[in-house]
Amino acid sequence: MAVNVIKDKCKGCTKCMKTCPFEAITMENKLAVIGAACTGCGACIESCPFGAIEKTKEEKKGVDIHAYSGVWVFAEQREGKLMPVVLELLGEGKKLAHEVGCELCAVLCGDGVDSLTEELFAYGADKVYLADHKELASYRTDAYTKVIYEAIETYKPEIVLLGATHIGRDLGPCLAVRCGTGLTADCTKLEIDPEDKKIKQTRPAFGGNLMATIVCPNHRPQMSTVRPGVMQKAEKDLSKKGDIIRLDVKFNEGDIRTKVLEIVKTAGEMVALTDAEVIVAGGMGLGSAEGFKLLRQLADRLGGTIASSRAAVDAGWIDHSYQVGQTGTTVKPKLYFACGISGAIQHLAGMQNSDYIIAINKNESAPIFEVADYGIAGDLYQVIPAILEELGK
Repeated sequence: MAVNVIKDKCKGCTKCMKTCPFEAITMENKLAVIGAACTGCGACIESCPFGAIEKTKEEKKGVDIHAYSGVWVFAEQREGKLMPVVLELLGEGKKLAHEVGCELCAVLCGDGVDSLTEELFAYGADKVYLADHKELASYRTDAYTKVIYEAIETYKPEIVLLGATHIGRDLGPCLAVRCGTGLTADCTKLEIDPEDKKIKQTRPAFGGNLMATIVCPNHRPQMSTVRPGVMQKAEKDLSKKGDIIRLDVKFNEGDIRTKVLEIVKTAGEMVALTDAEVIVAGGMGLGSAEGFKLLRQLADRLGGTIASSRAAVDAGWIDHSYQVGQTGTTVKPKLYFACGISGAIQHLAGMQNSDYIIAINKNESAPIFEVADYGIAGDLYQVIPAILEELGK
């Protein structure tokens, strides 16, 4: 449903503007103008004493799926730096584009981010759709949704991929609703059906107890958010060049409902689990938060970082940023120590693709031993000091 102003009847009384709970109505030349923030709630229709606002039913148009072509990657950046997941999406997107037989493109939003286009080309993008505007300096849902939706409507990509980050998980659903298409969230695997060339999107379901493969046969674009850390990063080729398509970015009053007053950064340690080659993770078997001090000694000796299971986070022993698993970060380091971690399926979903897994647990029947390459049945407070002693020789 769409809400429209009947200009001949509008008297500019501003009652609708004052009534709108979403501040989606502005006055221009003494006439009400309904902006992109409108949700179709109808409050303005009831408040208008002149019958100047109406709700009309939008005709659903059939989607010509053959009019859509190309794989798009949302090039999420913060403070002028691409997020690591973007490189993973470009790597996976290149495979998908090759199988479908189309171009790999990136869509980049920000203020003064032109320099990032060369980096996107180097990691495989054939084209970069660039939206450069001061209102895009910091992520805001309304602004990014409007710009990318309008680009999708104009250029019609067949597949759109976003990282399942805080921003991607907010932006993806908004774009899907605006485009009238589906969204498969938190994917861990993407592949092209060799018969019909549609994308098959696989994600954990029912608490990670099964993997669901989802397709979007009748709507476009096909959209996915992809869990960081599960895809192979694209290889960098500085000789690769591409085309920049500059998007015409315009905002009307009322299009953006929020303002960024201040960006507050936490003073805590920045945790880059997805890039770590060695991870030493702890669970409830540590007994207390103090146990992470021992794990940190081992991680520091091996040039890695510490991590945790959800149970340790829920116990308040460590910050959520260290959590590995279905509701945390997905990792695939070269070496993963699971110390005092039982091996719940939710945790395994986030680390089972590690090159080598070493499990240390008192319980010989703990599920973690089923996925471990090497298992040590023993007290971690005896095993880890012994490992440290050997490493010190």
